[in-house]
Amino acid sequence: MTYQFKIQIKGITKPPVWRRVLVPDIYTFLRFHQVIQRAFNWDDCHLFEFVDKVYDMDIRIANPDEKDWYYPVPTQDSAKFKLKAYFGQDISKKLLYLYDFGDSWYHTITLEAVLDEKILKPRCLAGKGACPPEDCGGVYGYEQMKEVFREEPDGEEAMEYREWLGMDEDENWDPNLFNLDVTNDDLALL
Repeated sequence: MTYQFKIQIKGITKPPVWRRVLVPDIYTFLRFHQVIQRAFNWDDCHLFEFVDKVYDMDIRIANPDEKDWYYPVPTQDSAKFKLKAYFGQDISKKLLYLYDFGDSWYHTITLEAVLDEKILKPRCLAGKGACPPEDCGGVYGYEQMKEVFREEPDGEEAMEYREWLGMDEDENWDPNLFNLDVTNDDLALL
C-alpha cells in the first residue's frame, strides 16, 4: 500500500509551507524523516522526533538516546518502527514531526489517503511555499526575514541575509518558491 500525506509546517502563513507526498507504507519512520527532509529541502543537520502531541504524548518515535527516560512514554526506534504500525489504514490519524529542537519546526502530518497501488520510491504531488532556511530562528525568525525582504529588499539587513544565505547581491529571496520537479528529483535519490 501507499500512504498519501499532507505535511505542513506549523505557524507559517502567507504563504503556508506544505508538501503532499506519496510514501510506501513499509517505510520506517527514519526513512520517512529522510523523505520529509528532501521534500522540504532541509539539510538534515538537527535532531528530530515524531509525536502525537507536544505535551502529554502517547507516542514518541525518534533515534534512541540515553536521555529517553525524560519522556513520559518509551521511545520507539525510528529505524525499526514502520509507518503502517502507527497509521494502519486509519485516515483520521495525525502526527507531529519536530525538526531542530532549537528552532522547533513542528510539522503537522495528516494521512489523507491509503492507496492500493505500490510504489518503490516516494513522490511529491504538490506543495506550496519555500522552506525556511536552517537556523533562521524558528517561525519568528523566518517571519522577520520575510518581512525584511518584503519591506526593505535593498536595506542593510536584507544584504546581511543575502550574504548569510549565499545569495547574489541583486538576488531576492522568494517565500513562494516551490519547484515540484526539483523536489521529486531530490526524492528520487533516496
